[in-house]
Amino acid sequence: MIKAKNIHKYYEDLEVLKGVSLEIKKGEVVSIVGASGAGKTTLLQILGTLDQPTLNKDLALEINGENILKMSDKTLSQFRNKNLGFVFQFHQLLPEFTALENVCIPGFIANRPKKEVEAEAEKLLKYLGLEKRMNHKPNELSGGEQQRVAVARAMINKPKVIFADEPSGNLDTNTANSLHQLFFKLRDELGQTFIIVTHNEDLANMADRKLVMVDGNIRNEILKK
Repeated sequence: MIKAKNIHKYYEDLEVLKGVSLEIKKGEVVSIVGASGAGKTTLLQILGTLDQPTLNKDLALEINGENILKMSDKTLSQFRNKNLGFVFQFHQLLPEFTALENVCIPGFIANRPKKEVEAEAEKLLKYLGLEKRMNHKPNELSGGEQQRVAVARAMINKPKVIFADEPSGNLDTNTANSLHQLFFKLRDELGQTFIIVTHNEDLANMADRKLVMVDGNIRNEILKK
């Protein structure tokens, strides 16, 4: 599903990523852990095509067999919209829109028919237990409800991969645990691949593989027992 080779990232003289290489299979749930400043979020953003790696001769990045590095900006934006989903620590919902409208936005950007997108959004929100909250705006939802709306939005275009950056970092323990279970339910029932950056050890240890980053590179890989 994802193949990355020799990923470097410099910000002026600061080298944040130091030649990261990894492969992630379809349907895997992979967690990325490490101390603050280890490069976790930078790696996630590059794998998710939100940022560009620093060019070098051995660099490679493929997602679902597509060479990401050779895409134009327009092609890359279209690829991202149709194939990748994102869930962040702060849900990033638009406050002026309802839950249903927020979920629909990526589908509208993809130029899918309005009725089709709205029907899919309703289906996802019902699946996530939000059938009575569809017409509520974000400030009328709890933190856990807001994150479930964000998950539905990430899934609206049936992405191959969902990237999550500290998805439960802003939630209480019970709500966080519910969200963690949801990720694995989605993987098992719908086949999504998940890459999750987290400081939450419980979530990290639930993953099929836990990648431990130290000083800009992957130093350890722990398989789920």
